Parts: sequence; C-alpha cells; structure tokens
Amino acid sequence: MTFISPTHGELPFRAVFDDLIHYVNQRPGEKHKLIIGTDSHAYHKEGVVFVTAIIVHCVGKGGRFYYRKQKTRYMESFRQRIYYETFLSLEIASRFTEKLAQNGYQDLNVEIHLDVGEKGETRDIIKEVVGMVIGSGYDARIKPESYGATKVADKYTH
Repeated sequence: MTFISPTHGELPFRAVFDDLIHYVNQRPGEKHKLIIGTDSHAYHKEGVVFVTAIIVHCVGKGGRFYYRKQKTRYMESFRQRIYYETFLSLEIASRFTEKLAQNGYQDLNVEIHLDVGEKGETRDIIKEVVGMVIGSGYDARIKPESYGATKVADKYTH
C-alpha cells in the first residue's frame, strides 16, 4: 500500500506511519488529531477515482498529509460510491489504530471525515455512514466539518 506525501513523494504505509509519529513527537504536549477522509470522482463509464487522505493535525499549529489514489470500475450507484468511500477510510483507520496501539499511541484521536452533508443528495445516507463509522469506534465528521474528505482528498481526485 503506497501513499504520496507532497513533501517526501511516494511512501509505503510503514514510512507514512513513521513520518506521522515523528511529526507528533516533534510537538510534545500539543493536541493532535489523526484525520482520515476519502472522496471520489466518477469519469463517465471509464471508472471511479477514489482518494483517501491521512492528515495529522496539530490543533492550532498546522499539520501534514498523505494520500492514496485508486481507480476502480465505474459505479452506477452514487450510494454505492459513498459506502465505498466510507469503507476505504475505515480500512485505513483500522490499520493505523492497530499500529498506534502497538507503538503506545492509542490515545491519538482518530476522526473519519465523510463526504456527506445535510444539503444535496447525500443527506439521505448520513445516518447510515455515520453509524458505520461510530459503530467501528471512530469519531465521524460530516460537511462542513469534514475537510479531510471535502478539501484534502477532493483536491487529488481529478
């Protein structure tokens, strides 16, 4: 599993984890959040590009991010795309949570940012995807607070 860092280029998962922990350790005593969000863009009948972003946010001081880009077959159903976005975010969150616990960082707050909101066609599935996230043990954020998906991941879907 390879990610892209705007600073370091292509990185395997382990290097992303190590870089993220190094970033957190440079700011002891500060509040950090680990944010994971996925967005997608459908290209008419050619496929769907999914981008999952991992953001480490030092609250009030900035942060850094990494992203993974995947292309899949075209999905006719918008609802299916949103579910798959949620699944991809949960998959990465699960891997990070396991690594954090193994390395003594289980207190790092993990948020899943979802590309759904009260306005638009996603409003009908908010409860379902938020329920998936909360049921998996993570905090969920929706628009307009879900910048991990709607700003960071979205930027790389095109």
